[in-house]
Amino acid sequence: MTDTDGIIHDLTRLTQPSPDKLAELHQRLTAAAQRDGLLDIAYRTVDTAVGPLLLAATEQGLVRVAYAREDHDTVLAQLASDISPRILHEPTRLDLAAREIDEYFTGTRRSFDLPLDWRLTAGFRSAVLHHLSTIGYGQTASYATVARLAGNPKAVRAVGTACAKNPLPVVVPCHRVVRSDGTMGGYLGGPEAKQLLLDLEAAA
Repeated sequence: MTDTDGIIHDLTRLTQPSPDKLAELHQRLTAAAQRDGLLDIAYRTVDTAVGPLLLAATEQGLVRVAYAREDHDTVLAQLASDISPRILHEPTRLDLAAREIDEYFTGTRRSFDLPLDWRLTAGFRSAVLHHLSTIGYGQTASYATVARLAGNPKAVRAVGTACAKNPLPVVVPCHRVVRSDGTMGGYLGGPEAKQLLLDLEAAA
């Protein structure tokens, strides 16, 4: 019997576990899962000015950032389907991401230095998202401009779709893409979140 099996056996024996005992067992399960190569996705949530954000990471890097309005449970279920069902709440693996996001919202960070796992995007959508980092902090670019940067000037609507399906909002700055007339356009975190991010960067 593996360590992981033993921990699960301990869990099933507990009828009314104390919070401390549950925390201890969770810590042991996480450590055993990592040691045995059974933890493919770690996740945690962080409180921010735009509400709680779900952060999820693989061994390759940050793979998902999700707003509360996307429903974190639904996002985790989708990650289990798209990548792996071996997911655990393991905050320490995401300490660096949490720290950089906190620094961003406090105005002390203008760009992210995180390893990213891009597997949830492909094709032209991936090209669009990779070009967003060229839009400087506090700057904006139109959907048409991003379409040209991504190599297809006519694909303005596709740029909008890529931004709407960005798996790494905030870190990959789709909030800096606006309409040609300067109005905000849509945003997966909602218009209030987009305005807050733009105002935050403009004030720095």
